[in-house]
Amino acid sequence: MEQIEKVIDEKKQGKPLLTNNKEGNNKKLFIESYGCQMNMNDSEIVAAILAEEGFNTTGKIEEADLVLVNTCSIREKAETTVRNRLKKYNAVKKVNPKMKVGVLGCMAERLKAKFLEEEKIVDLVVGPDAYRDLPNLVEEVEAGRDAVNVILSKEETYADVSPVRLNSNGVSAFVSITRGCDNMCTFCVVPFTRGRERSRDPKSIIEEIRSMHEQNFKEITLLGQNVDSYLWYGGGLKKDFKKASEMAQATAVDFAQLLDMCATEFPKMRFRFSTSNPQDMTLDVIHVMAKHENICKYIHLPIQSGSNQMLKAMNRLHTREEYLELVENIYKIIPEMNLSQDMIAGFCGETEEDHKDTLDLMEKVKYSFGFMFAYSERPGTLAAKKMEDDIPLEVKKRRLQEIINLQQEHSLYRAKEHVGKIQEVLIEGTSKKSENEWKGRNTQNTVVVFPKEHYKLGDFVNVKIEDCTSTTLKGTAVGYSDNN
Repeated sequence: MEQIEKVIDEKKQGKPLLTNNKEGNNKKLFIESYGCQMNMNDSEIVAAILAEEGFNTTGKIEEADLVLVNTCSIREKAETTVRNRLKKYNAVKKVNPKMKVGVLGCMAERLKAKFLEEEKIVDLVVGPDAYRDLPNLVEEVEAGRDAVNVILSKEETYADVSPVRLNSNGVSAFVSITRGCDNMCTFCVVPFTRGRERSRDPKSIIEEIRSMHEQNFKEITLLGQNVDSYLWYGGGLKKDFKKASEMAQATAVDFAQLLDMCATEFPKMRFRFSTSNPQDMTLDVIHVMAKHENICKYIHLPIQSGSNQMLKAMNRLHTREEYLELVENIYKIIPEMNLSQDMIAGFCGETEEDHKDTLDLMEKVKYSFGFMFAYSERPGTLAAKKMEDDIPLEVKKRRLQEIINLQQEHSLYRAKEHVGKIQEVLIEGTSKKSENEWKGRNTQNTVVVFPKEHYKLGDFVNVKIEDCTSTTLKGTAVGYSDNN
């Protein structure tokens, strides 16, 4: 899966989720999430399931009957943070002994024994496929027993649970289309914590988007650990597709078709998707993006390293040459496309030559954005079991810094390409730097700020780009776009 996760939005980490209160509910749920957007999305599902069990959300931990932390196993930092949070919960528990504490998500699977038996810091451990079992598990806990369900499922996609949108700007939302991952990248723990890949019924996806459309959301990001390998043939695991009936195979829906369906059905909504895997990305998807104005011209296309030797060690199922050919074809079909990357500096056995290959590949692609990390070993991954983490920390840090410096040059180069153009921007909120400016994104996912004037949240506005930094475009609105 494409993580060490780029969709880790630092601003959202550990924010308690708040939903509209349901009348008659008298129990209080405090839930906070760490990690990627999939986790944030899962917390919305959990809130929806528990709302049916009498729980309303609260932002005050002291008044909670049930405290849940939705965890992430991708980065060490997330794990340390969660452990510290659990200590805080338990301090509150001394004051409010009725309060129950639970761990959800990716870390739950890996640390169930530790949390419950050895450290006794939680009452409840629930894996990513077991949220439907929460009502029973909460009952167990209320009866004074520990409760665990970390079974990974072949079927669970939560297709019929309508997530409650939390802390949302009311303009853009995320809709999960797949769960799990089949790519056994050696640095990644996700296949072990989220299970094998399965896709959601396209009907349920369209229905969820329709409900977002009715609530006036303007932009949807289709979300999966690897969206390109979306494949619906009536249910079941992606890897079992070959065993399906001829009829099921012939009527299957792949990602390009799903994207086409969404964009056609909702022409006034914008669509994005994340995350793509180069080995599964087909040019069919690019042609669908070219065909529809309302599919944003931006792809997050992680590679992790520019060296074939490293790609092989990471078990990425493509070569540097195949990746560059894909990029060349993307730029041919959609010249204005923006691409972003994930890079890992200092993976096991990485030589200076391998590192130079990464910098060279970056020069060839010139990504608009990047998510760059020094390699840190994650327990439970194939790399942790079989490879030596042999690159000294100072070497990792230096290589990472070189990657970051080069990316900043490229980001500025790409940002400058927008200057002088008029671009459609969807207003998502007030600029961080000034109360008097809106911020939004253009189709290429670059942040644009401009004076507020009479425009409002959720408007599609044409903005003339006049200036830029490496991360932000600045301009002036010249009128509404046709999309309103």
